[in-house]
Amino acid sequence: MSGVQRAPMVPNVCATGHFGVACLGIHSPYTHQSNIAIDCYYNSYYYYHSYIKIGAAPMNLHVPDYLFSFIDVASLSLVVGVLSLIWLATIRMESRWRERVGTAGILSFALLGWYAAAYYIGWQNVFWAPDDTAVPIILLGILCPIIIGLLFLSRSEGFARLLDALPLSWLVGIQVYRVLGFMFLVLWWGGHLPWQFALPAGIGDIAVGVFAAVAACMLIVNASYSHSAAYAWCLFGIADLVVAVTMGALTSPGIIHFMALDAPNMLITAYPLVMIPIFAVPVSIILHGLCLWKLRRFHADVRTSEAVRA
Repeated sequence: MSGVQRAPMVPNVCATGHFGVACLGIHSPYTHQSNIAIDCYYNSYYYYHSYIKIGAAPMNLHVPDYLFSFIDVASLSLVVGVLSLIWLATIRMESRWRERVGTAGILSFALLGWYAAAYYIGWQNVFWAPDDTAVPIILLGILCPIIIGLLFLSRSEGFARLLDALPLSWLVGIQVYRVLGFMFLVLWWGGHLPWQFALPAGIGDIAVGVFAAVAACMLIVNASYSHSAAYAWCLFGIADLVVAVTMGALTSPGIIHFMALDAPNMLITAYPLVMIPIFAVPVSIILHGLCLWKLRRFHADVRTSEAVRA
């Protein structure tokens, strides 16, 4: 093929792996799986003529050690933050204590179980895509928790009462954690992620996190147009996640890999970074959905009050 050269063989690539992946390396003091030798992606015959192009910037395909600590701390902090929302809202609920504790207990158990399942599945690299024949099953890991979570929450009367007791400013403000998306920019700068994914995902997340703080403060002081600002922020936050997931799919190996062909997005489906699409993204979408739910109820109450006064 014109303009394409054969990729050099990657040394010291082991022949064993998970789900048929050609290489799986462990070299960290961590007790869990620590470094996926993704170099094997370039070591298959198919990718000799598909990705390595003359003059293309090489990708750093090793998972950096600092990423494990970052993802662990960030994901656990998110779990603690959501649990705090649940139990603080429980205190504010207007119902019997037994009912409040039961609702909060069920939600807490579901959240912790989801996190444990996502951690195990991610650690096993179930969603890792080794080549362009792979079906992007990671989309199921993103969509299923969102659909199941929103269906369950929307049909629970106990949760509806808990949500009523939860200030909208708390639901908005908790998403300041989205500023941690700066890690996408760090990974891009280090040559670990393609710019087509890292820049929109990183910059978008930082903007959403910053505006979350602004919108939450407006709601706290009951500023003019605070609810309109929260609504606009919520739509922007959802759009950011949709763009990030779309660009992640288009730049990663799989049947819809159409972008970043010379520097594919290998890390996003590998542990630990895979915890973002299969846990952090669904949690964020659900939080946005709850914000929209509260905003709709608020506007419905306003219209009802205006109708009564009229």
